[in-house]
Amino acid sequence: MAPTDGADTLLMLVGSALVLLMTPGLAFFYGGFTRPKNVLNCMMMSFFLMGLIGVLWVVVGYSLAFDVGFGSPFIGGLGSMFLHGVGGELGDQPLAAGFPISATSFALFQGMFAIITPALISGALVERVSFKAWFWFCLIWSLLIYSPMAKMVWGGGFIGPFGAIGAIDFAGGTVVHIASGVAALVAAAIIGPRSTWPNSKRPPHNVPFILLGAGLLWFGWFGFNGASMFASKTAGYPFLTTTTSASAALLTWCLIEWFKDGKPTAVGAATGAVAGLVGITPAAGFVYMEQSLLIGVLTAAACFIAVRVKAAIQFDDSLDTFMVHGVGGTVGALLTGILASRALVPADYFPLSAKILEESGNFGLFIAQLKAVILTYGFVALGTAIILWILGALMPLRVSIEEEERGLDFVAHGEEAYDPMTN
Repeated sequence: MAPTDGADTLLMLVGSALVLLMTPGLAFFYGGFTRPKNVLNCMMMSFFLMGLIGVLWVVVGYSLAFDVGFGSPFIGGLGSMFLHGVGGELGDQPLAAGFPISATSFALFQGMFAIITPALISGALVERVSFKAWFWFCLIWSLLIYSPMAKMVWGGGFIGPFGAIGAIDFAGGTVVHIASGVAALVAAAIIGPRSTWPNSKRPPHNVPFILLGAGLLWFGWFGFNGASMFASKTAGYPFLTTTTSASAALLTWCLIEWFKDGKPTAVGAATGAVAGLVGITPAAGFVYMEQSLLIGVLTAAACFIAVRVKAAIQFDDSLDTFMVHGVGGTVGALLTGILASRALVPADYFPLSAKILEESGNFGLFIAQLKAVILTYGFVALGTAIILWILGALMPLRVSIEEEERGLDFVAHGEEAYDPMTN
């Protein structure tokens, strides 16, 4: 086992703080899109998870994702509940063999990902989902969907570079973005559209909130991607590729709007930047600058098309969660297979993935990535549907039409963001 490196551990601790900031950033980003009478409820659907998932991760979530007690390629054991035994060097998890970071910093960093992933799902369900149902859904989904996904991809499990598939996911293309996007799509289909949608479509109530949220997300993404590479290695690459892809995607989205609609919008710029950040996430440490530019352009174009298709078919994924995170994560994961550089996929950290690249080249890695995407779609879609069907038999998944009309700020929280006369 490699000795703990102070610079690597510090980078991971700073990265943890940056990723945590992304959740309030997401709250502002989503909150700006909703109607004034629902903005607090929308923001609470993200912010509240800093409490719920923050506790759940320490109690059992981390153990289910990274403990090796059960010896299963699909789920961790229970030996690390309450982070028992987590301290000092990282330990003997297959993913972490020889990693020069402290186990506590790794657990903290991974916990921030666990918080923001279900928060992303909320964008598809705002303005009609019951907060009680949201509480139970996030708790169960985190245990039964997120933790197994983290295990299978990052914890030495079935999908990742130590498992049967050999796929690579630098910072969450499958675990975070495809998983949340697919869950959002399924949940929106099961829960149904807002009662007055699409006849009562309204522009975002606070575009400055959207820009502020996008800026905080971009800032936090340096931790999301950048801290996934050790300072003692080439940590600068994921920092550079992250911002390069986001810049390319922002520019691409605005240019498409300018060409098609005559005007580039602030909402489009914010959405494009987020799409580029999503697209580069699985590839951030595996590609060079030219490839990161291409990923940003292609992801923005794909997500733009998906948003327009959603509007055309009138599907109420309220804030385009699947269209940005699901589609963007899928494009990024597949492009990772096509564009990953052999020099940036070392055999000591990614044994099966490096072997695939050596023997079959990028086509072989693309097939591994495709298998990972298909497995993620199937597992998350089925699991999310089962959770919601069971919850729906036990409690209402959505508020009544009268409560929806009154506004979920008051109904769920007894508060108002603004004077009710302005709603």
